[in-house]
Amino acid sequence: MPHDVKKILTANQFVTNYRRMWPFVRPIWFWALLSVLICIPIGSLDAAIALFLKPYTDIVVVGKDMSSPWYIPLLIVTFTFVQGLLNYAATFLSVWVGGKLTMSLKKRLYEKLVCFDPAYFDKSTSGEIIYRYNTDADTACAGLLTNLKNFITRIFSSIALIGVLFYNSWQLSIVAIIILFVAVAPLVRVKKLIKGLVSKNTMSLTALNTTYNETFAGNKTICSYNLEDYQKQKFFGLLESVFDLTVAMTRRTAWLSPFMHFVISIGLGLAVALGSWLIVNGTITSGNFVSFITALLMLYTPLKNISGNVVAVQYSFMAIERIFDLLDAPLPICDRPGARDLPDIRSNIVFDNVIFEYEPERPVLKNIQLEVKVGETLALVGNSGGGKSTLVSLLPRFYDIQGGSIKIDGVDIRDITLQSLRRNIAVVFQDNFLFTGTIRDNIVLGNPDATGDDIAHALECAYLTDFVNGLPEGINTEIGERGILLSGGQKQRVAIARAFLKQAPVVVLDEATSALDNKSEEIVQQAIDNLMKDKTVFVIAHRLSTIKNANRIAVIHEGELVELGSHEELMALENGQYRRLYEMQFKNPAGPDSAEAETHKHDPAPEGGAPSPEPHQRNPSEHAGFAEKKGPEAEPGIRHATDNTPLSTSEPALSHGLHVDKL
Repeated sequence: MPHDVKKILTANQFVTNYRRMWPFVRPIWFWALLSVLICIPIGSLDAAIALFLKPYTDIVVVGKDMSSPWYIPLLIVTFTFVQGLLNYAATFLSVWVGGKLTMSLKKRLYEKLVCFDPAYFDKSTSGEIIYRYNTDADTACAGLLTNLKNFITRIFSSIALIGVLFYNSWQLSIVAIIILFVAVAPLVRVKKLIKGLVSKNTMSLTALNTTYNETFAGNKTICSYNLEDYQKQKFFGLLESVFDLTVAMTRRTAWLSPFMHFVISIGLGLAVALGSWLIVNGTITSGNFVSFITALLMLYTPLKNISGNVVAVQYSFMAIERIFDLLDAPLPICDRPGARDLPDIRSNIVFDNVIFEYEPERPVLKNIQLEVKVGETLALVGNSGGGKSTLVSLLPRFYDIQGGSIKIDGVDIRDITLQSLRRNIAVVFQDNFLFTGTIRDNIVLGNPDATGDDIAHALECAYLTDFVNGLPEGINTEIGERGILLSGGQKQRVAIARAFLKQAPVVVLDEATSALDNKSEEIVQQAIDNLMKDKTVFVIAHRLSTIKNANRIAVIHEGELVELGSHEELMALENGQYRRLYEMQFKNPAGPDSAEAETHKHDPAPEGGAPSPEPHQRNPSEHAGFAEKKGPEAEPGIRHATDNTPLSTSEPALSHGLHVDKL
């Protein structure tokens, strides 16, 4: 029998969800328990008024005798006053406990969020992240505690009131309780009625959040392409969807309240009819009847609207289920048992037959065999979508490989702790992310323990000293969300200063200058040259000067390493990929993209510095085979955003789409 009871309790949704929340409740269990215990007298005191009405009715109303106990009115007022004080205490404790619980849950969710690998974010939208990691926590905790308080109060109120019913008439009580069970019976089906709609509604709300975020981040694109009407129609469609789902939810659940009203009215009618008969027969007194009806009304009235509470509870339970789906989800990229720290890099980095795919059976990198020695600079070139950015993203384990291994000093990087691995690698992206705050706040992220001299040296090496000194607030200047108040070149130099401060032995430069004009690029390139000193460097760049200065150049074509050597060695290869790319550039000094070069290679070079359209941002899921996942990609026939002016033949830009431009 005990085993059967345990099985029933384990299967109960109410018990299961509160048990899963217990680790978050444990630190504040005393206050949580107190907030629940206070609800017991609050509910129990409901019966006092109904109980006192019996002697009052029998003696005063029926007996016309004023000698009734004088303290009855005083007790009614006193009990009501005490109940009010307890209600205040219960509400305060409920809010306090709820706030603590919500905060703990959001902390745990955020800890989980920041541990997910980039692949998780590639497949999620910003709206989904906000809803599942923030809104669900609010829904779960608020509904859980508020409704727990209401239910505890109602349970003990019902117990006390049922006691009053039986005290006055067991015959009437049996009728009342039968009606009570009939009224609440449909509530067990609430979850089945709303579960599908809640899931759809959640998806629509996440889409709304995503649209708000896209409108904020893409406001210039919306203005420049006159997309106001398009965005409005898209947003209005989502609002209509949310409205339709809300109406459907109401249609499925709103009948519960009228149904309960109808059933309860039957119970009251039967109680009046049977009670009248019992009074006439002398079975009960008028005082019994008045006390019974009062208790019955106090019992039935809250039940008329309990369907709304039950729906809110189901919302909370489903939010809890979604939360624990996240918390229970395994992290695809994490430290292996026994993983060790990487103090520094002494010998080499080896890509040994590396195979990687974003989607099963669609490899992006195929049997990459490559060794990079400490202090060496390796340039990666190749056609767009060939796998260059993917290759360097594997080194800090943004993604994990499906075959082969990547080793540092002979140790598989999967046997190295993520913290120490990434501590030894500094990455400068094409579009570096700057956080809301000051220039100083963003730079010291590279090394929170950096001294003032360290920061000044990083600013100097990144060619930021004059710029920072010219600002009224200097290094403490606020730069806005995502560094919106800085130019592209300034943002890149802040990112480079951050990488300087990190002092990592390995530097990855992933198209660090491709989005800049020539003047900005020249300054940033000087900062990058400083950053590369005495480092092991992986560089993806479309400027030939960076590639020619590399110790070796690796040509990646359709996920395979097809050529490897110095600039001179690769130029000596007849019909080689690199040589073909190099010669293509000298024939097109203005630097159009590859598709334009292929189509118009015999046309005169375009003149002047007319600005070109911004490269198209492509979502990873839209790219065939998920070949490359990050960064802007220029479509065929569109000039690269940095090709605003003719380039001299002494430093041509390699054609986009033919070798080094990152997706």
